[in-house]
Amino acid sequence: MQIITPGMRLIPEAVLANDAALFRTIPETPSHADKSLHRVVIVGGGAGGLELATRLGRKFGGRRLSVTLVDRNRTHIWKPLLHEVASGALSASHDAVEYVAHASRHGYRYRIGEVVGIDRAKRQVFVAPSFDDDGRQVIPPRVLGYDTLVMAVGSVSNDFGTPGAARHAIALDTAEQAARFNKRMIDACLRANAQYEQLSPGQLHCVIVGAGATGVELAAELHKSMREIASHNLDNIDFERLIRITIVEAGPRILPALPEQMASATARLLIKLRVQIRCGIRVTEVTEDGIRLGEKLFLPAELIVWAAGIKAPEFLKGLNGLETDRINRLIVDETLRAVGDENVFAIGDCANCLLPGEENALPPRAQTAHQQADHMAKVIAARLSGHAAPAYRYRDYGSLVSLADYGAFGSLIGGLKIEGLVARIVYRSLHKMHLKAVHGLAKTTLASVGEMIARRARPRIKLH
Repeated sequence: MQIITPGMRLIPEAVLANDAALFRTIPETPSHADKSLHRVVIVGGGAGGLELATRLGRKFGGRRLSVTLVDRNRTHIWKPLLHEVASGALSASHDAVEYVAHASRHGYRYRIGEVVGIDRAKRQVFVAPSFDDDGRQVIPPRVLGYDTLVMAVGSVSNDFGTPGAARHAIALDTAEQAARFNKRMIDACLRANAQYEQLSPGQLHCVIVGAGATGVELAAELHKSMREIASHNLDNIDFERLIRITIVEAGPRILPALPEQMASATARLLIKLRVQIRCGIRVTEVTEDGIRLGEKLFLPAELIVWAAGIKAPEFLKGLNGLETDRINRLIVDETLRAVGDENVFAIGDCANCLLPGEENALPPRAQTAHQQADHMAKVIAARLSGHAAPAYRYRDYGSLVSLADYGAFGSLIGGLKIEGLVARIVYRSLHKMHLKAVHGLAKTTLASVGEMIARRARPRIKLH
């Protein structure tokens, strides 16, 4: 077994191999005092997992179902907004959902911990122990029983094994990573303003690897935020001239998953903001001082963000014999059931769902997770009633991209094109829909009004 040190996530090698021997001596933790209840365990408290736990808890919690949500984090923040946390436009502490409090209000149980394996024969989930920052154990290893297991662990950045990427680039998979980048960005501006010597090559330069929605939206947010930081009496250097943001994309254009017209409009706006766009070239190495493109070109940069590609977490690979694809996603059928096990399901980014008549699996987008959470609630209701699980049908409501305060573009159902204020309002409404599903209409409305008032009393961006 691996030695655990403070700050490490516990991933024992034996557990990754799904060896249940380590957990055989641990008694199963009861999910509810009433043992007659159908036990639903949801692994992952992202958009899909949290919405599903909320729906089930409100409707069935403590009556016909025992609903347990397992996540290694203590708070939830909507992942499509992490680029705003990274730029300082959004504070994770203000906008996060605390699982403990939320669970108590909505009829489900929250268990902190990282799931590292399952035993499908015994219908058990293995949860690794949790440690504090000093390396002391807070929660011991546990075994949770289930009747229905829903994997909703989302996705993480895929660096494709690029040398140096894991060490020197920051991904935006979690609120902690986004906050770490934000602090590094602020420190870079303060350092540049205070130093006496001339700026070194790449100083105050930011390279974003990957030109999907996260990458291009982050570029616009950083353009705004870094200049906002510089305006707070950091006047020893010319930030407007020295700040440089570059997007690198291996494909032929930015926003490859979105309509070409949207991508072209976005590119024109980014170029107008003097964001450099390099397409059709691969990153071959990431170093402390920048990135290497191809065999000869080196791009110096103080700040590097990796936003190119995704994969499901490694522990899903061969999870107790369940079938996965090349990026670790669980293969599911049209009811969202994992192939080979009638009691295991998957939703969101960690599910490879190829619907009948389609050529490609569903895209890893927030609207996919939202729709699948809604459908999964119907599947569980059918299981309770002894009926066949209904087939899932996906509806594409369109695509949106928002570039800070500079502009927004969208393509909705039927090819309707929107931009500007209308697109920005629709973009923001997606987050409100998520909050409504999680908190309900009344609290979401009150929170929105409170946020509008609070913004007048605090800085436009986070400065610490």
